[in-house]
Amino acid sequence: MTLTATETVTPAKQAGPGRRPARTRALIPYGYLSPTLLLIVVLMVIPIVMVIGYSFRDNVIVQENSVFAGITNYTKVLTDPDFLAALKNTGVFISVSTVAHLLLGLAFAMMLNTQLLSGVTKAVFRIVYILPWLFTIAVIAVIWRLLLDPSGVVNYVLHTLGVVQEGVNWLGDPGTALWAVTFVNIWSGYPFFMISLLAGLQGIPHDLYEAAAVDGANPVQRFLNVTLPQLRPVIISMAVLDLIWTSQQFALIWMTTGGGPLNSTEMLSTYTYKRAFSEYEFATASAAAVIVLLLTMVLAFFYVRQQRER
Repeated sequence: MTLTATETVTPAKQAGPGRRPARTRALIPYGYLSPTLLLIVVLMVIPIVMVIGYSFRDNVIVQENSVFAGITNYTKVLTDPDFLAALKNTGVFISVSTVAHLLLGLAFAMMLNTQLLSGVTKAVFRIVYILPWLFTIAVIAVIWRLLLDPSGVVNYVLHTLGVVQEGVNWLGDPGTALWAVTFVNIWSGYPFFMISLLAGLQGIPHDLYEAAAVDGANPVQRFLNVTLPQLRPVIISMAVLDLIWTSQQFALIWMTTGGGPLNSTEMLSTYTYKRAFSEYEFATASAAAVIVLLLTMVLAFFYVRQQRER
């Protein structure tokens, strides 16, 4: 008996009516992203490119034919005493605000996370502490302008306590205006840090504290060796973000002091705004905006790097 071997031929797999070519499937995610990418290009990339182009030209916008000016606008900005004063004020404003935000946020977060307070007390404190975060910048500016007025509540309380003899114009005195707006910014921004750090505290395993207590660590040592190391990623992220946000603060300064008096509260944001829309020097304002962009990109670089390391 002879066996005849037969070869089984497998037909080539053909794409069904519902299947798409691999190249088409690879382009589908970009199709979903295209509306967002288009908005980013139109609302962010193109304006940034235009501002960079304006910074190298003179008489832009106000005249039809502008001329190439090279780095003249940058030299003018970097040697302007008002810009240097704004840079100094911005440095003081963001550094003091960031440190105070972290300290107050951590203190209130630990208060709300402690076991010494009841649940009802914690709930009441959370409502009270979160109130500054609920107000808009416009409302905050109006409220504090009234409170810090020479005839306002703050001066009345200080005068009653014997701290001051007469009403102090906190926002109108060059010696106190910068510290006054910094205080207002601290008051309005610390709740965000409090909530973020509270979430970080609640994520720390309780076993770490129990192990530290068994080893004989006191509350201060547990805070330094357990709490702070566990909160380090959150603290670094929040600090870098606050530096970026505070450096771009405009509405609060503009609605309280307008950069005055005598440029004592002039910030990089208000300096750029005045150059563009008060003095109509759009080329100089563009150069100042590019400088601010570069400074912000440095902070953003460290933030992204820290997030990638996490």
